[in-house]
Amino acid sequence: MELPITGTCQCGEVSYAISADPMITIACHCQDCQKLSASAFSLTIVIAADSFELKSGELKVFERPTDAGGTAACYFCPTCGNRLYHVNPENPCIYRLKPGGLDDTSQIQPQAHVWTSRAQSWVKLPDDLPVFETQPDLNEFFASQQVD
Repeated sequence: MELPITGTCQCGEVSYAISADPMITIACHCQDCQKLSASAFSLTIVIAADSFELKSGELKVFERPTDAGGTAACYFCPTCGNRLYHVNPENPCIYRLKPGGLDDTSQIQPQAHVWTSRAQSWVKLPDDLPVFETQPDLNEFFASQQVD
């Protein structure tokens, strides 16, 4: 992807830029992501927190429990409600960006599918990507996949 990667919320009040390539793009099939996306899964781009810059607007946050037993701090635009990213308070150096707001979504392709134990029965999972029934440890995943 060409840097910086830029995006906005749905109403355009919030804009942001990402200064480093994403670590990985994941399709998550957990029930929370199904509710968030109003679809069968939600895409997430894992980025370093220090590569994210809020360019305009302000964000609100709410916290919710995760299917993995942790907490997700969910940051969103207070005007349109569009979710921008999630942070695990125990690992604040990683953001899980919701890529639908990127100005250019043409290069978004999942590199793994997680929480497939909760996938809709009609979703066909790819044979050529890693698939996890629950939430993998990302450090272990990166080490095993040689993902940069």
